[in-house]
Amino acid sequence: MIETINITKKFGGITAIKELNITINESGVFGLVGTNGAGKSTLLKLISGILKPDDGKIMIDNESVFENPKIKSKFFYISDEQYFLKNASPEDMKIFYMRYFETFDSTYFNYAINLFGLDKNRKINTFSKGMKKQLSVILALSSKTKYIFCDETFDGLDPVMRQTVKGLFCEELKNRGLTPIIASHNLRELEDICDHIGLLHKGGILFSRTLGDFRSGVNNVQVVVKPDFDINLINDLHIMGVKKSGSIYTLTIRASEQEIKEKIPKYEPIFFEIIPLTFEEIFITETEAKGYDIKKLIV
Repeated sequence: MIETINITKKFGGITAIKELNITINESGVFGLVGTNGAGKSTLLKLISGILKPDDGKIMIDNESVFENPKIKSKFFYISDEQYFLKNASPEDMKIFYMRYFETFDSTYFNYAINLFGLDKNRKINTFSKGMKKQLSVILALSSKTKYIFCDETFDGLDPVMRQTVKGLFCEELKNRGLTPIIASHNLRELEDICDHIGLLHKGGILFSRTLGDFRSGVNNVQVVVKPDFDINLINDLHIMGVKKSGSIYTLTIRASEQEIKEKIPKYEPIFFEIIPLTFEEIFITETEAKGYDIKKLIV
């Protein structure tokens, strides 16, 4: 488990992370969402021990991470800007990481290199940005660490490679309980892989919930009512938003489907239908309720 306890990090007069508390449990995929400048990269560097918080503490498996080689052997950090040894090939990087990770799996490395179609003897400085991202993922997964920290890992990958990477993460999660923490500015990239989502804004967490918690209890309901019906009379349900198109109202309601089915018919609508919200719609609804416009926070 990873815990940040009231951490703050400043760079001169700029506060990148402010009094942030978050808990990341094992054996799940944690998505960290936020705009550029929200503090995602700084948070990952703090969690990985590259940076030291000015205040607060960071614990991985109940031990402080900063200057702790034992804990650092439990994770692999994929930076947004990958670093490779000068003039190195993928094979050279494999040998390099084998010295630092006792768990490094050469057989898995060869399997993944072939899966992605990379030449393990070609110089990495001749690789495209996407190929370098692929190699970083291969090295991370081959290291067989308990955690992988990914900073914009899907950026620069084509759609096929994105799905391949997600598939490999899911396999490792299932087979050995890998815990990836994936930072992205794109909510849509994370919806189909994450179990838990945290929304980071201006160095603080707005939300941190499981996918199930986000999806449960909020629904869209399309309602057609009689011409003289006042929609405001529906007062025994928590209506979070109302949109009207012609004679059709779309109500965003915080309630279970069962509760909606029991209460809406009392108002004698001509027609009503429950339509589950998309993940993005739930985020928009929740952040607007807190006074934020998520469309300005994430893509």
